[in-house]
Amino acid sequence: MQSSAGARAFQNARLQKKLKKQADALMSAAVQALGQGRYAEVETLCRRILTEVPDHFDAAHLLGLRAYDGGRLDEAQQLLERATVLDPRSPDAHGNLGAVYFTLQKFQEARACQEKAVALKPNSPIALTNLGNTLLHMGLAEQAIELHDRAIRLKPDYADAFCNRGMAELIEGQSQRAKESFDRALAFQPRHAEAIAGRGMVCIELRHYEEAAAAIAAGLAIKPDSPKILAQRGRLNLDLLRLEQALADFDAALALSPRLEVALQGKAQVNLVKGNTAEAIAAVETLLEENPRSDIGIALLASCYASQRDIATALEHLDAGLAMAPDYADLIGRKIFFLDYLPEADFSVQQAARKQWWDAIGAKLAQRALAPRTLDPDKRILIGYVASEFRNHSAAFALLPVLRHHDHARFEIVCYSCSPVRDEMTAAFRSSADVWVDAWQMSDDELADRIQADKVDILIDVSGHTTGNRLHVFARKPAPIQVSGFGHATGTGLQTMDYVLADPVFIPQSARHLLAEKVYDLPCLITIDPILDLPASEPPMLRNGHVTFGVFNRIYKISDEAIEVWSKVMREVTGSKIIIKHTLLDDPILRDNLVARFVAQGVAEENVTCLGSSPRPEHLRAFANVDISLDTFPQNGGVSTWESLYAGVPVVAKLGNGASSRAGGSIVAAVGLDDWVAEDDEGYAAIACKYAAQPAYLARLRSDLPARIAASPAGNVEIYTREVEAGYRQFWRDYCPAAVEGSEVA
Repeated sequence: MQSSAGARAFQNARLQKKLKKQADALMSAAVQALGQGRYAEVETLCRRILTEVPDHFDAAHLLGLRAYDGGRLDEAQQLLERATVLDPRSPDAHGNLGAVYFTLQKFQEARACQEKAVALKPNSPIALTNLGNTLLHMGLAEQAIELHDRAIRLKPDYADAFCNRGMAELIEGQSQRAKESFDRALAFQPRHAEAIAGRGMVCIELRHYEEAAAAIAAGLAIKPDSPKILAQRGRLNLDLLRLEQALADFDAALALSPRLEVALQGKAQVNLVKGNTAEAIAAVETLLEENPRSDIGIALLASCYASQRDIATALEHLDAGLAMAPDYADLIGRKIFFLDYLPEADFSVQQAARKQWWDAIGAKLAQRALAPRTLDPDKRILIGYVASEFRNHSAAFALLPVLRHHDHARFEIVCYSCSPVRDEMTAAFRSSADVWVDAWQMSDDELADRIQADKVDILIDVSGHTTGNRLHVFARKPAPIQVSGFGHATGTGLQTMDYVLADPVFIPQSARHLLAEKVYDLPCLITIDPILDLPASEPPMLRNGHVTFGVFNRIYKISDEAIEVWSKVMREVTGSKIIIKHTLLDDPILRDNLVARFVAQGVAEENVTCLGSSPRPEHLRAFANVDISLDTFPQNGGVSTWESLYAGVPVVAKLGNGASSRAGGSIVAAVGLDDWVAEDDEGYAAIACKYAAQPAYLARLRSDLPARIAASPAGNVEIYTREVEAGYRQFWRDYCPAAVEGSEVA
């Protein structure tokens, strides 16, 4: 028995030796075929080997690599896992398995494999930089940079490592260092498409859009079907507000790589801007399936909820995102913006969010050391306006009249334009400035450098925390005095912002201690140029036999709370109707949804008229069909309130808990209509109902309002501008002696 068993063992050993010898011969043929690009033959030979010798490491390893290159990731994972079991000491097997896990976005498993590969072969540049890439995707950018540096020390001409280090530096906000890394990669490998695209990404971050376009075009010339480069071109087009082109790029990228995160982000962003919420949600959901901890994904999901008027849920998502990424600026910025739409968000809540931005972002930016300057209290002061709104924008209507009426003998005006959009209003701003600077292609540091070089005395922020703001520049303090006003003067939270321009209604005394800035009172929060060419009209109720209310405001400001109050008023004012006018109401879906919200409150569908876009003259003439305007809340109207008043149509306003919910009351009170401003919903409804029953009074008011506005400091643009300039002069005079004490003397 023993001799028989021994004979079988001997025969098996001989057979295994023979099979191994045959397998090695086949393996040699497979390697030769691989070198000649005969990939199908490689796979056939490896499968034959594994059929005869299932534990043949080289065959399992090579077949796993071929499966990976062929996009058969599950098969590749199975084969390479088997290879690491067959030879646990093979750094290549662990490294290649890590690459498969990385592609499958199994980053923890990828890291474990790649760390084994590095442990087995510490001086492998490839293993080090691959591990760095995985750590970057796990949010460990600093550790990733260290690994790429180790790879570069071992192989100083390793273009991939330089490119990968650049990507990590870009994530860390080290744009200049990233640019240097990409340039080094390209010095060693001029046609390195990823490095070319990376350079384009840096240029986008630095706002060097022409360079970005050239780099991306060069990358696509090398790899025309690269989804990552196509997505970067989409980002560029999105930044330049070329929405249709951006969407086409993101769709092209997703056709090649359906779960590419940057393309999903971009598609969601474009669709949110275009009002296509359903498509935005679909993109965000796919993004978050791939990466549930994506901070931008969470921010975009919050915006989707906000677009559906669910502000509370939007804020919950933002807070969840901030718990994971407390210094992610986009999350905090959206939180600040959305809080303006939450009725219960008072000054303390709103300013706490602004302080959160400062603590997490602004305080970490190095402030500039200012060069000495002439400290003459009566000198011609250099004023710099920084805005993305030097174009057809609501903030532009508030700022342009001031720029037009500035006393250029006493104030030199520099406009730093931060938007690529150019229109007829841009031309009006440009003609009102002493110096015009196209700053939209300047990085934050470059813009701060320019402001310093220009020796601006007082720097004005127009954008606040809205889209396109340059608060990162203001955090660097490139000017001795910094002021926020005109566009979104609700406070910035920046310790480097000295003043905010407001009025006693917009920011009451009881709330001022909560702001980082000192409040300087103007006659009103904003003014606009007089509207003098509207034909006189009588209240339409006199000819219609019923009252017509009007809301000529952005429809996303129309809250459920406002519709509830408006519907109550319409039920009480028998036969009344309402006209709602906004550009987005050209969309039949949005129009039907808005009407349905009124119907749900008991208002007949035929009593709600929706009007869409029209040229501004026609838009203004439409007020002739309105008896009483109703201000939106909690987010109020601004320019639309002024327009209604100039048309002779009084506006019912309500004072809310925060600054953004007090703008309407500020404007209405500033022209002497204090009795049209309510403290609560009941008071708001009572005012609307009271004056709806007084046609004679409305007729007198309609004819008197333009003259009343012209007589008020808030409505008289020249008087208003002199008040603004008095503030600037006071800021400078207060600064000069303090600066002398601090030894800032020319």
